[in-house]
Amino acid sequence: MPTVVERPEDLSITSPGPIELSPALLETLRANRERLLSALASGDPVYGVNTGMGAMSKRRLDDAEQRVHQHNLLLGRAAGGPPWLPYAEARAVVLARLRTFLTGDAGASPELCLQLVDLLNSGYVPAIPLGGAGSAGEIIPLAHAFGPLVGIGTLIDADGNQHPPTNTSFELGPKEGIALLAGIPGATGRAWLQLELLRRLVDRMGEAAAGAIAVVGANRDPYDPRVGRADELLAAEQARILQLAGTETSPRALQAPVSFRVAGQVISHGRRTVARLAAAVDRGLNGVTDSPAFLDGEFLGTAGFHGIDLAAHCDQVVAALTHAAEVSTARMHRLLDPAVTGLPAQLARVPGPQAGLVSVHKRAVATTHALRRLSLPAAIGAMETSNGQEDVQTFSWEAAGNLTEAVRWTREVVAAELLVVHQAFALSDRSVPDGLRELHAAIGEVVPPISVDRPFGLDLQAILDHVL
Repeated sequence: MPTVVERPEDLSITSPGPIELSPALLETLRANRERLLSALASGDPVYGVNTGMGAMSKRRLDDAEQRVHQHNLLLGRAAGGPPWLPYAEARAVVLARLRTFLTGDAGASPELCLQLVDLLNSGYVPAIPLGGAGSAGEIIPLAHAFGPLVGIGTLIDADGNQHPPTNTSFELGPKEGIALLAGIPGATGRAWLQLELLRRLVDRMGEAAAGAIAVVGANRDPYDPRVGRADELLAAEQARILQLAGTETSPRALQAPVSFRVAGQVISHGRRTVARLAAAVDRGLNGVTDSPAFLDGEFLGTAGFHGIDLAAHCDQVVAALTHAAEVSTARMHRLLDPAVTGLPAQLARVPGPQAGLVSVHKRAVATTHALRRLSLPAAIGAMETSNGQEDVQTFSWEAAGNLTEAVRWTREVVAAELLVVHQAFALSDRSVPDGLRELHAAIGEVVPPISVDRPFGLDLQAILDHVL
């Protein structure tokens, strides 16, 4: 059954199956489009419609030029190339563009919106370059994203195979080419796609930390919810850690290493940054990002392409993930140390002849180093383009790309910690706490018992595929 969209907010990144716009919504779009066309009939200058773009905005276009201008906006700006966005990310870009069109600010016709619906339902996505935005907004990747609507560019199927555009006859109406290129739907859609992964990832971070706390018999004092006074999120996270790790009546030491004691602060900070990113995504989907926007019957030039809000919150999440990975990697190192755990060195069954999980930790170290290289704020480094008309950028497209990479790398680190904790429990006389029993049973289903050294990369991939 299709998801019937009555209002813009009905369109979700997790909407299953095909999408269908309701007749009432299509009629609203049609009425808004008619008002826009009536306003254009006055002949007043409207940026990108009857004028050039960027540094050419002072150039008025005659009727013949206007008839091809919207098509040419996509044609002349598709300057990117492979590697292309993964299928799911490319689909998220199209979905976010449709979502912003449904607010009415762009004055897009119902026919154009239905073209986007058809693309989303087709099983194909546009070939959108992974990098190379380089402008105040996202005109290069967006030209690739929506060129196939008018026969420009390439489509990709779910297996990565390339196909020519299936529709070569659709014609863009006045203002529709510039509307397709406006705002930051690409970064917004890509960040939107990561939110559920991020929420699940932060949960797994907490579970990995709780398992480490339990298996070393850490003192539970640092996780007392009273420590979260004036910070409800921290207090809730401390309570969750205690629930997952269980009580400890005879801790191994008065204080566990810092990487264990700070788990509540690290995980609650991760949750906070993800919540803030979700709010920024919501603003990107529902705010005014078109330019010129058609508001209350008039055209307003806006700076909706300046995605500093979204870029900054992507950067904050990347920094939070990087810190969490650093703490996790440090905790893993302690878990390999008999002085901390009382278990065999490096969690090997027979230390010496066997290396145990030391290489798993080394992989996590390399992955964390890669995360550090992503944590430079994306908005740093503006450069002039378009003869100075565009003299700053936020690089929100790149910030969303960094976020996607950071989620991927952090999942690898968490998978490594889960494997290390799982093996520590296997070598310990401590039972897996009730709150973590289901998780470790799931790991046990895909990771055979570790009695000798083996290619642990296969175990990590199994955890990534089936547990994370």
